[in-house]
Amino acid sequence: MALLKKHTATKALLWLVLTCLGAHAWAGQVAGTVMQLSGPLMARKADGKVKILAIKSEVEQGDTLLTEKETYALIKLIDNSEITLKPSTSFVIEQFSYTAEQPDGDHAIFSLLKGGLRSVTGLLGKRNKERFEMKTPAATIGIRGTIFIAEYIAPSTPASSAPKVPGLYVQVLDGLIHVTNPAGSQNFAAGQFGFTPNFKQPPVLLPVDPGIKFTPPPVFSASPSSSGSAAGGSKPAAIDCVVR
Repeated sequence: MALLKKHTATKALLWLVLTCLGAHAWAGQVAGTVMQLSGPLMARKADGKVKILAIKSEVEQGDTLLTEKETYALIKLIDNSEITLKPSTSFVIEQFSYTAEQPDGDHAIFSLLKGGLRSVTGLLGKRNKERFEMKTPAATIGIRGTIFIAEYIAPSTPASSAPKVPGLYVQVLDGLIHVTNPAGSQNFAAGQFGFTPNFKQPPVLLPVDPGIKFTPPPVFSASPSSSGSAAGGSKPAAIDCVVR
C-alpha cells in the first residue's frame, strides 16, 4: 500500500512538473510589437513581473497589458492584426500563435478585463476566423473579418468616470462580429452597436450610439514606418524596466 501511494504521488508530481513546463513554454512567445504609444504602458508577465513598455517593445503570450488613464497603445501582432488599447484598460494575450505556412497552428485568444480597445483583423482572422476569441466578463466576441470597438465597464467602476450602465458595449466599423454568452448570442454588422450587462442577459442591438469614445492621438493614423522614424527607429531596450 505504501509503495502504491508513493507511485501515485510520483506520477502526480511528474504531471504537475510537465504541466508547469508546458505553461511556461506557451507563455513568453512573442505575439507582437508596440507600434504607437501616448503614455505609460505596462506588461505584467506570466511569472508576475511587471515591465514598462515603450515603442518597439515586444509583447508576449501570457502578458497582461495595462494602460494608464491617459494612455493609448497600438499593438501590431505578428499576423499584421492590430489592437489599440484605450486608457485605463486591462487586456490579456492569453494565446497567440501564427505561422504563415502552418494554418493549423493558429490561435488567438484574448481577454478584455476592463476598459476598451479597437481590433483590426489580420491574416489569422481572415483564414481561421473561428480561432479568434475576445473574452470579456459579460460575453465572448468572435469575428467574421472585422474592425470593431469593444468597451467593458466593470460594475465597480465609479459613476463619475463611467456614466454608462456597466457591461460590454460593442461597435462594428467593418465586417461582422458574433457576441455570445450563456444567455444568448447576437450578430452585429458594420454601423451597429450592441450591449450586454453580464453573462445572465443576452447581447442586444442598440438603436443609437451609446457614447462609445475612441479618440487616439492623430499620430496613430500614421504608417508604422513614419512612426518608427519619428521615434528614432531604435528599440528602447533600456526603457523595458522589470518591476519585481
